[in-house]
Amino acid sequence: MSQTKTDLCVERPKPSESVQTLPRSDTHALRMEYVETARLKTLLTTSSCDFLGIVHHERSPGGSNGLGACPTVCLDLPQFSGPPITEVWTSTLPVTYHQADGIHCAMNEEVLFGAIQMEEPPGTRLDIVTYNAYHRLLAQARALGYMHLLRVWNYFPHINRESDGRERYQQFCVGRHRALAESLSDFPRSLPAATAVGTMSGPLNLHFLAAKQPGIHIENPRQVHAYEYPSFYGPSSPSFARATLRSSSTGTHLLISGTASVVGHRSVHICEPYKQILEIIHNLNTLIGHTERLHRGTGGRWSSGAVFKIYIRQSEHFATIRNIFEERLPSDAQVLYLQGEMSRRELLAEVEGLLSQEKFQDVSRIRLPTFNRFRKHSVSRHAKPNHIRIV
Repeated sequence: MSQTKTDLCVERPKPSESVQTLPRSDTHALRMEYVETARLKTLLTTSSCDFLGIVHHERSPGGSNGLGACPTVCLDLPQFSGPPITEVWTSTLPVTYHQADGIHCAMNEEVLFGAIQMEEPPGTRLDIVTYNAYHRLLAQARALGYMHLLRVWNYFPHINRESDGRERYQQFCVGRHRALAESLSDFPRSLPAATAVGTMSGPLNLHFLAAKQPGIHIENPRQVHAYEYPSFYGPSSPSFARATLRSSSTGTHLLISGTASVVGHRSVHICEPYKQILEIIHNLNTLIGHTERLHRGTGGRWSSGAVFKIYIRQSEHFATIRNIFEERLPSDAQVLYLQGEMSRRELLAEVEGLLSQEKFQDVSRIRLPTFNRFRKHSVSRHAKPNHIRIV
């Protein structure tokens, strides 16, 4: 694991403060931040940015968001604490909107943010619905000139329920694999980063990022490539990379897939939420360090900090998991805790992330921030106002 430490500058807001930080003068093609939902309407009239997408973590948020054609996603994933938070994707580059074949898209000269939701008609298997959704989104992105998938988020209810003799997540994997294998060149090495989480209710919801230029898809040396899992996990392996690294003239992003307590291809620390979180941190450290070594990072700072989303299966584990992360996350991290179901019944949590550097540097010169090693008897830093660290 890389031992490089990177000091991050932006403090995490106090709970009583707004997390709104969007109006900035720097140029960016892509940024995601968490904003208090109550302040979203004000943001629409004061931000200098254009909006690529909005993600609400409630199925039917009250009122109109005033974004018109901007892709808006509503997920039934309850937030654990704090004021309601909305996930906001923005760009200072001009954005245009497009809707066709059930796909809502926002795009600038570099990237496209798209969203689609598909109901499951009675008697229709999830793999068929998933295949159709992916077929549509890939066709639409390519028709608009964005040939390369960077990141996909997949949400649907009852992810671990058996249906037609097969778990619904396995059905989903069959449909996704078929669509991507048919459409992606250099499959499976061109697979994007991804998340698949079970919601409390709702249709199949997909939102995604695509680009005109390809990203670099990255694997974790501690884990078997998901697309090479043995058949024990289902007839079609999960089709995703552990992360995607994207770089352009307006910035660099590391899009980290949903990361769980998996070593090799096996779930570890069954029924032990504390140990599962430490394993997740180890996996994240390894992934980030591996990325740095692959691209010979020799300098650079992440200008806007890290953004993490932490999915927790059971509400009784929230306090334990939150306490671990509040001691160990980088000091400027924005964190959102949601209740959702993981793709395997025994997994109790999953973490995804986005690291950004908005001033251009060649990928070969990026230094990625690393999580600090876990110390068994470390002193909590949570008493320090506005700071959370990974130790």
